[in-house]
Amino acid sequence: MSTQVLYRRYRPDKFEDLIGQEQVTVPLQRALSAKRITHAYLFSGPRGCGKTTSARILARCLNCIKGPAATPCGECESCKELATGSPGSIDVIEIDAASHNGVDDARALREQAEFSPNRDRYKIFILDEAHEITSHGFNALLKIVEEPPEHIIFIFATTEPEKVIGTIRSRTYHYPFKLVSISELGPYIEKICQEESAKLDKGVLQLILRSGGGSVRDTLSVLDQLLAASDNNFVSYEIAHKLLGYTPASIITDFIAALINKNGEEIFALTNQIVSSGFAPEHFVEDLLARWRDMLTLSVNPNTNNSILLDTPPDQLETVTKQSQNLGIAKISVLAEQTNLALENFKGATSPAIQIELLAAKLLTNFLTN
Repeated sequence: MSTQVLYRRYRPDKFEDLIGQEQVTVPLQRALSAKRITHAYLFSGPRGCGKTTSARILARCLNCIKGPAATPCGECESCKELATGSPGSIDVIEIDAASHNGVDDARALREQAEFSPNRDRYKIFILDEAHEITSHGFNALLKIVEEPPEHIIFIFATTEPEKVIGTIRSRTYHYPFKLVSISELGPYIEKICQEESAKLDKGVLQLILRSGGGSVRDTLSVLDQLLAASDNNFVSYEIAHKLLGYTPASIITDFIAALINKNGEEIFALTNQIVSSGFAPEHFVEDLLARWRDMLTLSVNPNTNNSILLDTPPDQLETVTKQSQNLGIAKISVLAEQTNLALENFKGATSPAIQIELLAAKLLTNFLTN
């Protein structure tokens, strides 16, 4: 079995394999098919959503012997050198702008750009974390980005496009990336589990998707960690909960049941259990907020597919559905709003344990006054 981490092993080699970014891949492929190539691209978006991967795919498309093409042939030397797990091409230079962000670095890049490609059609510079380049560094690059040699193409990748100076941005084609939806990421993770001969316990997929937060790379990293801790490639719900730091779903269910029953003694017994058992109080509030979200979804549609729920394991779905119907949309919305406000108050709190007790008291008040 390969020791390479999942997000590197399953890195796409063509735009068709990149999930959740059709707003970028479709226009790029159309432009490549029409041979409408520009000298500078700007890829922006959250971390782990495919910016650097897309820059490498674009480089493959541009330097493919049959290109520029919307899909690289995968057979020529350039395509092979830029494929996943390969050493890379001498004509595609990746630069970490976070550590090469000054005037001297920009001057060195300019000097390197003057030379023709060693073999391929273009010499391509991929500047990752481009927002880290200083204003002086950007100004030193401006001339060559404005009027580059015919053989040069720049691809800037950044999580903060507003920090790329306007004069540079105006010279690029800007493609905004986004986080991937659960509906697209879920089947993708299930497919990888099949290829890895891995099995996930009920509810584990939802925990993985929630931890990944829509970032493909982060989601694969979470899956990787769980598989490393698995028993014969089976990831149990208990192990996933403990490793990912979530409060057991049963405690959340019992906490809400105690609220509905106006049982203050049970509520504070549960908050004491959370603290004494070593669960992070802030994580409990995050988990409770995720449950309110699930209950809002279930109150609108009790037959909701479990795959879009964040914090409700299948074995508790019936109970949580009844709780959501009991409370109703209006009350759940108020409880969720109070929980979200409490989460904001955790920042800088000196006693998180007291914070969850205060939240419990505030939530209970909604039931005692009605």
